[in-house]
Amino acid sequence: MAHDVWVRGPIGLDAASRVTRPGCRTVLAVVPTVTAGTRLFELISLLERDLRVQVMFTVPHSTDRWAGVEEYVRAQHGLLLPWEQAVAHRFDLVLAACHRQLDQVRGPLMLIGHGVGRVPGRRFSRKAGGAVIATTALERELLTFRGRVLPSVLALGTEAEVEVLRERCPEAVPAAVVAGDICLDGMRAATGQRERYRRALNVGSRRLVVLSSTWFTDSAFGRVPKMYEAIVNALPDDRYAVAAVLHPNVWAVHGRRQVTAWLDGCRGLRVIPPEQGWQATMIAADWVIGDHGSTTGYAAAVGRPVTLASLPDGRPQAGSVADVVRAHAKPLDLDQPLEPQEEAAIAAAPRLTAGVLPVASARIDCSAGILRSAMYRLLELSEPDALAYPPLPAVPRPLPGWDA
Repeated sequence: MAHDVWVRGPIGLDAASRVTRPGCRTVLAVVPTVTAGTRLFELISLLERDLRVQVMFTVPHSTDRWAGVEEYVRAQHGLLLPWEQAVAHRFDLVLAACHRQLDQVRGPLMLIGHGVGRVPGRRFSRKAGGAVIATTALERELLTFRGRVLPSVLALGTEAEVEVLRERCPEAVPAAVVAGDICLDGMRAATGQRERYRRALNVGSRRLVVLSSTWFTDSAFGRVPKMYEAIVNALPDDRYAVAAVLHPNVWAVHGRRQVTAWLDGCRGLRVIPPEQGWQATMIAADWVIGDHGSTTGYAAAVGRPVTLASLPDGRPQAGSVADVVRAHAKPLDLDQPLEPQEEAAIAAAPRLTAGVLPVASARIDCSAGILRSAMYRLLELSEPDALAYPPLPAVPRPLPGWDA
């Protein structure tokens, strides 16, 4: 593989000959996927206005990569360093929302999750001494390298996740900080923007149904692909509007042209792009039909009624948000009228939200302050005097031609 040309940026032995603001602490955000990137941009909003801080980005390189990630970072106008340049330098702080290739970057590392909870909703199994055990995002092989714990700060959502960490990788427990969920806090803070989001989606007085899917073959889009056309055809468009939120990996693996072609028969469907807008769309929703993915979990956490279109093979991982959603939400039946199923979801929503919230976050509405304090501690800088607030979700902009 040919080496990328290095960027004339604010790092390197000769950086002083080209910077305009000298002496800044350097922060590197490692963005292997769009999903990780969306979470990191929320985190970076807590410190990037500081005149003492310079934020840079990099996309890890290996023998393969997810399509479209570099384009995504460039579209956010971040300073993008080639991977070879990033790993050749030491940074004052490294931020990551994915475990991929973290052993190669240098500097104190803060690692956060990129979905709702650190216990995934899908069961991934591996062999251990001949036995099959469920894996989490807190395994020793993900958090350590050659006996060294990689993160200096491991941000978790709940104390229950700390107990999972204590079982799976006890040497990483000193790095754990229960910080809640900055995405959830931002969505909660934005509930007052609901009508603004609905106007952006051109919903009017209609009820908004959001079809939410994670990725992989056991997702709603993988298992029930005809659901999208069936629902837009079954619901009268003078009373209902329908939007689709698909996991960024669906778009990365299959390509935007192919995904939109698969959905082409769904008249009036508002297709939300993978880069931004899903949080606001969930806030705007009146009813969410989803699966075990994080977007469905977040919708439940902010009080949206939920019906399940798909579940992973077997029961979702015990202790996960998906497991709580499965316990309270009824399965979708496309052979039965939809409106009674919506009514059942509405009736179950208060119990669902009450069950999901403590599993998603033990620091409701406090995440921004906790995370900012941890970052400034690693940067060895004093915190700004102003209070830290989570960023509000961006206004949703459906893909052109899909917002009729």
